[in-house]
This record gives sequence, structure tokens and C-alpha cells, in this order.
Amino acid sequence: MEKVWLKNYSKGVPETIDPDQYASLVALIEQSLDKYSSKAAFTNLGVTLTYEQLDIKSKQIASYLQYNLHLKKGARVAIMMPNLLQYPITLYGILRAGMVAVNVNPMYTSRELKHQLSDSGAEAIIILANFAHVLADIIDETPVRRIIVTEIAD
Repeated sequence: MEKVWLKNYSKGVPETIDPDQYASLVALIEQSLDKYSSKAAFTNLGVTLTYEQLDIKSKQIASYLQYNLHLKKGARVAIMMPNLLQYPITLYGILRAGMVAVNVNPMYTSRELKHQLSDSGAEAIIILANFAHVLADIIDETPVRRIIVTEIAD
């Protein structure tokens, strides 16, 4: 089978990777955060977040989930937001806390959201305020009991 996509790889990008190079996704993330700490990681709405800032903030959200919300390893935490700086912070924080990230399409209707949250067993959700009304319609019909609301400019 011809691998037509390989012609688009930049020079030096290997055709395959060693999947055993990292013990986990968290190990890969933590090594990258450390290795590139002074470099820009993400930019959104005129704000740039360095890998070091991402490291600190994702540890803070991991701690908050564990010690303030009392979520345990393996807990499912939904993320309902578009591509904002909060997204990688939230995702890495969830993973660092040993929890499961449940990605939710921010364009879901209340009915779709209800099924996603119920089927996944999400105990918590981190949601952009713009979509909170969708959650409000069905929150009592889901296992979600902890809600964190974020704003676009947070």
C-alpha cells in the first residue's frame, strides 16, 4: 500500500514512531512542557501562553479537580468549549489528575448533550459560559454534579 501522505512530511519527520518511548500520554506532555518551557505554546485572541505557563496552569486545574471538587482518579470530566487557551489547560489538567477527558461538541443541542454526559458518566463539566444554557436545560437528567464555567477572555 502506497503511503501518499509521507510526501507531505517535513524533512526529518520519521515515517513511524516508537510507541513505547513514553510510559503514558501524561509523560509525553510533561516532557514537552519541560523541554519547551520558554517557548510559546498557544496563542488566542492576542494572548500567548508559554509551555511553562501551560505547565503551571494545568497543574492548578488538576489540583482543583482533586482537592476542591474531590474527584478521584478515573473520574470523567467533560470539556465543552471551542479552541480557546482554556482548552489545553483543562485537557492537560484532567489527564495529569488521572481523570478521563470527555470532549463535548460545543454546538450540541440539549438532547445531544444529555446523551453524551449520561453515556460517558461524566461527573463534572468545564464549559464556556456561552453554552451553559444548553447544560441548564438537562443538568438534572445527567450524572454531572460539578460545573466550572469559563468566559472567552479568562
